Amino acid sequence: MGDQVIPLRGVRGMIAVNMRRSLDEAAQLTHHASCDVTNLLQYKESLGQKGFKVSVEDLFCKCLVDVLKDYPFMNGHIEGNNIYVSESIHLSIAIALEDNLLVAPTIFEAQNLSLIEVNQSRKELVKRAKQGKLSIAEMTKGTFTISNLGLSRVEHFTPIINIPQIAILGIGQTVKRPIVNSDGDIEIRSVVGLSLTFDHRAVDGGPAAAFLSSLCERIEQV
Repeated sequence: MGDQVIPLRGVRGMIAVNMRRSLDEAAQLTHHASCDVTNLLQYKESLGQKGFKVSVEDLFCKCLVDVLKDYPFMNGHIEGNNIYVSESIHLSIAIALEDNLLVAPTIFEAQNLSLIEVNQSRKELVKRAKQGKLSIAEMTKGTFTISNLGLSRVEHFTPIINIPQIAILGIGQTVKRPIVNSDGDIEIRSVVGLSLTFDHRAVDGGPAAAFLSSLCERIEQV
């Protein structure tokens, strides 16, 4: 028997072309960080007890949007020799579909949404993505992307920028780790790996590191 041949065409072909183009065009660099999410998980549980069912991803999205307000240079796109910084945060969320296809539809004006509204918008996007009912604008007009591999055993990875956007945040697995607290005692805490890939043409390493550090602090203070 011969090898199975899977043509790169249709949606899979489009994804392949865009991934290759992203690596060809963008000067991509990835910063990795570990973030304590113990308080965030406790907050999620407390919301659930009050009848507000949200996901960890929803909480990450809300924290990310809050921090992007203070780091507007991370939110936008590159076109030709120009960097366009967006006043609005159009948050693209990577969604895995059947046949290993990946799409990243967008929650528009995410900076104006509450946590519950983010949850509702994300679930609606997932539903319509699976039905193949996403609009062209939802697929192409995002200003920042988030990709979540939290259900896997991957702790850190190198997400590829969803061009022409400037950056993408990858979320890895949450694990239990011993942490030395401010009193010098060892605690078992929940820690998640975060990976920020950014286009070095638009953002230098220092500001990108400051953004990722601020995001970790925002998450840890939930």
